[in-house]
Amino acid sequence: MRRCIALCLLALPLLAQAEACVVHSSGKQVDVKLCQQNVSIPAQMFHDNFCQPQLSGQKVEVSFVEQCPTGAFGTCHNARVTNLTYLEDLYYYGVASDARVLKVACEQQYKGVWEAF
Repeated sequence: MRRCIALCLLALPLLAQAEACVVHSSGKQVDVKLCQQNVSIPAQMFHDNFCQPQLSGQKVEVSFVEQCPTGAFGTCHNARVTNLTYLEDLYYYGVASDARVLKVACEQQYKGVWEAF
């Protein structure tokens, strides 16, 4: 019994880790907010590589959260990372008219499933 409790306590920090990141970028006439929800990417790789966009000329803010916030106009479920087998859900906020372009990118580029809200 003590072993079980000890193992559970050791696993608590893993459960508390953020599994999503909100990326907000802004620049000349561009204001984009999206959230990347981890599905199958190793936690450290997700934190260090997937939530660090390099956008030239853009101010980028990244915050880690347990799950993507409500209010998205659409999501790309099970988006496949290029040339890898890892999956993530991409939530889009802001200009809902962008959904037409994002749906095509979701289905063709990321091989995901688009859902509009």
